[in-house]
Amino acid sequence: MKSILILFGSLLLFTHNHGYKVGDLATDFSLPNIDGEMVSLSDYDHAKGFIVIFTCNTCPYSIAYEDRIVALDKKYTPLGYPVIAINPNDPAAQNSEELSDMKQRAEDKGFSFPYLQDKGQKVYPKFGATRTPHVFVLEKQDKGNVVQYIGAIDDSSRNPGKVKHYYVEDAVGALLADQLPKVSTTKAIGCSIKTL
Repeated sequence: MKSILILFGSLLLFTHNHGYKVGDLATDFSLPNIDGEMVSLSDYDHAKGFIVIFTCNTCPYSIAYEDRIVALDKKYTPLGYPVIAINPNDPAAQNSEELSDMKQRAEDKGFSFPYLQDKGQKVYPKFGATRTPHVFVLEKQDKGNVVQYIGAIDDSSRNPGKVKHYYVEDAVGALLADQLPKVSTTKAIGCSIKTL
């Protein structure tokens, strides 16, 4: 019986998502952008927070959201919440995810935001991202970047015309009004992050 409990406990430990929870402080990172420059959250002196989106070139869900991600950046960057897109996939595990592919995708789609490569796949596990796309809305406070929302962009991954709940917009809107998001976590719908 004791060995069964130990095994069960080990399985729980193994499957537990050790990423950020709402209210946690997100540590900064430095990742290569498609323009060859390194990008960190600390580069944004005047930001009030960030819309960090783990996304990629090849997942159909990520592709379906690209125009909406561009729209989020255009709407919220002027208000102090820029989009920071991060590709968490290992290029060795998934074709068309090299930095050169990311640059081409960004040009084709007119990305107005940084599109960073999680080189070595060290950042997405810290956040606890499991899907593409997976969103983390951070609010910049005196103590650091506080996670205030985790999950999906909205409630219609495949069809923007059927969206009823705009989770990210509602969360950022609340933060801009000095309130906490009414919905702080939702289930991220998308492709699994590719790794070897």
